[in-house]
Amino acid sequence: MAFNTSISGLNAAQADLDVKSNNIANVNTTGFKQSRAEFADVFAVSAFGTSGTAVGNGTVLNNVAQQFEQGNLEFTDNALDLGISGQGFFALAPNQASAEVVYTRAGAFGVNNDGFVVNSAGQFLRTFPVNPDGTVSSTSMSSTTALQLPSTAGTPQATANAAISANLPSTSPALVGAIDPADPLTYTNSTSATIFDSLGNEHIVTLYYQKTTTANRWNVDAYLPQADISGATGPVKIGPTVPLDFDPALGGALAAASATVLTFAIPASGAGSFVSGAAGQTTDINFSGSTQNSGGFNVINLTQDGFPTGRLSGLDISDDGLVRATFTNGQAKPLGKIALANFANSQGLKQVGNTSWVETLDSGQVLSGEAGTGVFGLIQSGSLEASNVDLTSELVGLITAQRNFQANSKAIETNNAITQTIINLR
Repeated sequence: MAFNTSISGLNAAQADLDVKSNNIANVNTTGFKQSRAEFADVFAVSAFGTSGTAVGNGTVLNNVAQQFEQGNLEFTDNALDLGISGQGFFALAPNQASAEVVYTRAGAFGVNNDGFVVNSAGQFLRTFPVNPDGTVSSTSMSSTTALQLPSTAGTPQATANAAISANLPSTSPALVGAIDPADPLTYTNSTSATIFDSLGNEHIVTLYYQKTTTANRWNVDAYLPQADISGATGPVKIGPTVPLDFDPALGGALAAASATVLTFAIPASGAGSFVSGAAGQTTDINFSGSTQNSGGFNVINLTQDGFPTGRLSGLDISDDGLVRATFTNGQAKPLGKIALANFANSQGLKQVGNTSWVETLDSGQVLSGEAGTGVFGLIQSGSLEASNVDLTSELVGLITAQRNFQANSKAIETNNAITQTIINLR
C-alpha cells in the first residue's frame, strides 16, 4: 500500500508541476487566467473498519480551478485593443452567422477583409443592436450581431437650416436703392457662409446688409455664385429681401415683430438648379440674435446643419462599450454596443483554448448586459488585460512541487529498502 500511496503523491506533484508550468508558459498571454491545482486525500475504511486506526491511501487531483482575478491593464495605441476593468467577458462567435458563443477576457481585436471586428483566431466580436441615438434596443445575447465597420463613405446631407447672427453698426449711413453685389456703394456690409447640396458639394452664400432710410431697419439679400446655378449670367439672388428691424429700447436687439428668416428654394432641374446635379432643396437662414449697436460689424454666430461626403477616419469606443464610426466630415454613426457576459459561477466555465471559455451546467446560464451597469465593469479602449499570473509565486511553487516530488520518491525508495530487507530474511 505504501507504494501506491507514494505513487499518488508523485502523480499529484507532477500535476502540480504541470499546472504551474502552464501558468508560467502563459505569463505573457493576454487575458489569461492562472489555474490552481486542488488536491484531496484518499481515505478508505471498510464497512466495519475502525476509522480511528485507519491510514490514508494517498492523494488525488480533485480540481484544476481557474482564478479569475483582474489582470493589470496595459495601454496601447490601438483603439480596437479592449480591456475590461471589472467583471464580465467579451462574447465571440466562431463565424458571422453562428449561434454558438464563446467568452473571453482577451480583447486584442482587429478587422478582417470584410470589415468585421475579429480576434486573432477569426472569432467575431458580438454587439447589442442600437438605435440612432446610441441607446440599446435589446440586451439579450440572442439578439447580438457581429460588429462590422461601414464599407461606404459617410452620406452627405443638404443644408436645411442655417443661422447667422451679426452685429450691425448703428452709426452707418443710410443707403437708398436696391442692393447690387457688383456695386459696393449699394450695401453697407457683407459676409458669407458655406452650405451644402444633397451631393455634399459646397456652395458659398454671400449675404449683403444695407442700412435703409427707415429708422433702425436693415435689408438683407442672399446670393449664390454664377458658376453654381444653371443658366445664370451673374450672381444669383436667392430668396426675398429680408427687412431686419431693431429696437433701441432693447439695446439694439431685433424687434419682436421683425422678420428673422430668409427662405430660398433651389429647383431639382432646369434653370436655377444646381450645376452639380444635386436634388432640389429648401433652406432657411435665420438671423435671430442679430443686433444693431455702436460696435463694428462682426459675425456673432454662424451654424448650418449640412455636411459633405465623409470617409471613415476612425472608431470611438466609450467606456460603456458604445462603438461609433467617425467620419472626416465630423459626423459619427453608432454601430453597436459591445455585449458583456457574466456567470453565477465563473469557475464552472469550460476552457476551450485561445483564452476562451464556454458555458456549462456548473457555470449557470449566461447573464448579458451593458458595460457599467449592474455587476459589469467598464471597457477601456486602447488597453489589454495582462495575464494575472504572479511569476514570483509560480517559481516558488515550482520549487515546492519539486520538493514534494523528491519526498515521494524518497518514500518509494525507503519502502523498497524495507521490502528488500524482508525478502532477504533467512
